[in-house]
Amino acid sequence: MPYPPIRPQVGTTFTPTVHHDTYSAINPVTCQGSVKKSVLVTGAGKGMGRCTVVSYAKSGASRIAVCARKIDEAQAACDAALEAVRQAGLTASPQMLPLEMDVCDQRSVAAAVAILESSWNGGLDILVNNAGYLAEFLPLAEGDGDDRWRTWEVNVHGWYNVTKALLPLLLMGKDKTIVNVSSVGSLALTPGASAYQASKFALNRLTEYLMVDYIDQGLLSYAVHPASVPTALATRMPSAVIDAFCNDRPELACDCIAWLTSERREWLAGRYVSCTWDMAELEAKREEIIGGVLLKLKLTI
Repeated sequence: MPYPPIRPQVGTTFTPTVHHDTYSAINPVTCQGSVKKSVLVTGAGKGMGRCTVVSYAKSGASRIAVCARKIDEAQAACDAALEAVRQAGLTASPQMLPLEMDVCDQRSVAAAVAILESSWNGGLDILVNNAGYLAEFLPLAEGDGDDRWRTWEVNVHGWYNVTKALLPLLLMGKDKTIVNVSSVGSLALTPGASAYQASKFALNRLTEYLMVDYIDQGLLSYAVHPASVPTALATRMPSAVIDAFCNDRPELACDCIAWLTSERREWLAGRYVSCTWDMAELEAKREEIIGGVLLKLKLTI
């Protein structure tokens, strides 16, 4: 008998409309939902992180801190964001701050935060915890154990280092919002994917713990599935998985994240949100989500 006997529910069709590319309702240029907001994105030197920086720049953010392991990659992401603003015909450009940061190294995180504090006056409005890692898909006892554990080091320990270091600044900000980049895989049981999927499952729960610990100080956190995009990181998955699932455009996720944080959606606090869902249809489900305590981890008995 195959396991699991019943396929896990991953919520792909929670909204009737499922998107694979960006759409007008979340267009950052027309929405301009990030005006006067300060944003920090980790893992922003390439891929989805860089795309997220571009979306926030086009959405009107006033200040964007771009964190990457290599400072030249952080600077390249800053340049790409400013060029995107120019091409969009926007008159206001954000203040860009490239930062060298290894999320797994507490001293590196502390040094980046020190530069941030000395460069910006005031708090941080939005933190996007995008930095991530994915070990090769193999059964538990196979493959490189250090590579498997690095998934947890980046996705959980790295998340903790950054979030802990930036919480004081976030609690000084207006929006006090954290977006934790999770994955639909956190809800699945894919053979060989235990390191990645379990680490993202943990991240979903940690998103709820942020609310438990800091709701009285106004913190707001979401766990977000950033669509299934064929990034360089995704190439570590089996080709069959990539071919079957990785058919979404990066702009869908990045524009959606900028839209999600354009206002404080407290009714989604501590919840899992997929960027492939239609956001207007998601908002229409607000009372159903609140009343049914939906989009949270729980035991069905």
